[in-house]
Amino acid sequence: MTSETGGGAAHETAGGAAHDSAGGATPEPRGGTRRFIEDKFPRGLVIRLFVYLIAGHFFAFFVYLLFVLGGRNQ
Repeated sequence: MTSETGGGAAHETAGGAAHDSAGGATPEPRGGTRRFIEDKFPRGLVIRLFVYLIAGHFFAFFVYLLFVLGGRNQ
């Protein structure tokens, strides 16, 4: 287990040195792209949340409209 950790650290250090001398930019870690994908919400969840938000506002507007129209008829 120690050899795996040491090998990975040496690989990242070597890659970092190559990037620093070439462009001066900091290298992205090995799992950087995967971490970015995992941090984003799934598309289906975002769409469902948006639909529920819109439907909830329409329902609230309808209830508000009922109270406004009901108040006028008294």
